Amino acid sequence: MAGNITKEVVSSSLPLDGRVAIVTGASGGIGRAISIHLHSLGARVVINYASNSNQADLLASELNASAPSSHPQAIAIKADVSDPDQVKQLFSRTEEEFGSKIHILAHCAGVLDPKYPILANTTVEDWDMTFNVNTKGAFLCCREATNRWAHGGGGRIIMISTSLVGAPTPGYAAYTASKAAVETMTRIVAKELKGTGITANCVAPGPVATELFFAGKTEETLKRIADACPLNRLGEPEDISKVVGFIASDAGEWINGQVIRVNGGFVV
Repeated sequence: MAGNITKEVVSSSLPLDGRVAIVTGASGGIGRAISIHLHSLGARVVINYASNSNQADLLASELNASAPSSHPQAIAIKADVSDPDQVKQLFSRTEEEFGSKIHILAHCAGVLDPKYPILANTTVEDWDMTFNVNTKGAFLCCREATNRWAHGGGGRIIMISTSLVGAPTPGYAAYTASKAAVETMTRIVAKELKGTGITANCVAPGPVATELFFAGKTEETLKRIADACPLNRLGEPEDISKVVGFIASDAGEWINGQVIRVNGGFVV
């Protein structure tokens, strides 16, 4: 794991130097890769997690060990993104720990039912759980960011969605619907934030080699999905984190209200 961090080259001119980022769902998968990449670009990073404190604490330790500063550049904070009080505390504690406003929200927290039920077999409980984390969580984090940033200074809201919104697939009804709602919300909030300097965008990965994606799939299924991609492979978390890093930087300022599909051509 630490090898992935040391591969990130620290430049003398870091595009996110002095900025603070919250990455939700950051203890593993795409969120972990985004935390590592934003840190490599100079950002101080909050690694939010819901349950896996060991992985989150380890990642924070690795990032701090790789940083030249003696002050913490990464901290792990537990918060359930579907709970409004915990979301508020996540933002407040971030500001307190780093003594700074927050500049970047990369919302990666999400769930996917590994049973992949068709709609007729989806339970109300599973549907509610999916929307509670994927949609309500995105709403609460986005709302908290906009309320704190709307008085000036700008900011970057980056929501992780899915390319499946552009390619409806049986077995993913709840998941895809929950992410489609996030995409619509993000497009609207980008317009509502006119004049604030805040941009809001979605990054929509295709199949990415993470535990969330692998869960419940056979080797045959994984090979079939990889073969369906024009680049003949699954995505890697780093394929997504680099796009997020660009949007988070000053170079990404003119990207606003967009859904950027990052999938190697799997969905076009």
